[in-house]
Amino acid sequence: MGTAAGGGRAAVPRYVQIAEDIVQQIRAGVLSAGDMVPSESELVERYGVAGGTIRKAMVEVRASGLVETRHGKGSLVTARPPVRHRSSDRFRRTHRQEGRAAYLAESAQSGAEAKVSVLFIGPMEAPEEIATRLGVTAGTQVLARRRLYFRNGTPVETATSYLPWDVVKDIPELFAENPGPGGIYARLEDHGHVFAEYVETLQARPAAKAEATELSLTPGAPVVHLLRDAVTEEGRVVEVCDTLMAADQFVFEYRIPARD
Repeated sequence: MGTAAGGGRAAVPRYVQIAEDIVQQIRAGVLSAGDMVPSESELVERYGVAGGTIRKAMVEVRASGLVETRHGKGSLVTARPPVRHRSSDRFRRTHRQEGRAAYLAESAQSGAEAKVSVLFIGPMEAPEEIATRLGVTAGTQVLARRRLYFRNGTPVETATSYLPWDVVKDIPELFAENPGPGGIYARLEDHGHVFAEYVETLQARPAAKAEATELSLTPGAPVVHLLRDAVTEEGRVVEVCDTLMAADQFVFEYRIPARD
């Protein structure tokens, strides 16, 4: 199979063929949820190719969202679909009124078991980009809340919230590991900071070594870096959330109104 003169189709790369074969095995149930994908050495022997070809094939398989690759454990077939982000739903005030923060609400919708581990709460100097978003000078003291989120026991997301000190200093719940039902947004609204909108910026990129370690990913695995500004009805940004997500664990769904 080759490239024909006059515009014929090029041969499908071998690593793509292997990836398609593995994906088909998963969809056909040959590899079931929770099964380990054969190791690189096993796949090298099975397909008669070099290790580099198998590694490229596994990049394609991971992109399908059908497997999870965890550092030191190999790749296994996912037991549940990825958490689905719904921008028009996950920050609904009714979720907070029901006592559910956004991550717990969206995890429940996907049938996943969610857990949040608090890594740090305390004052720190605002990094330059965060300060710009908050409308303060770089180095200004803010409250930082850093969390690690788990889905079915697997770390999938880190998030650090940065909040202006003048906003949080009189809200003691925001200095606690558990800020109470509905999370930090509910506490902010309790104190008169009513939200008008959330503005998000997303970038897909490879994980740095430290990031991969924290999320139990292989170095260079794809992640999504998300920055969110929480804007009140007065037009003030009262929180910037800096989030890093394992890309194979999330699907982003946005509703975009059609307007004149």
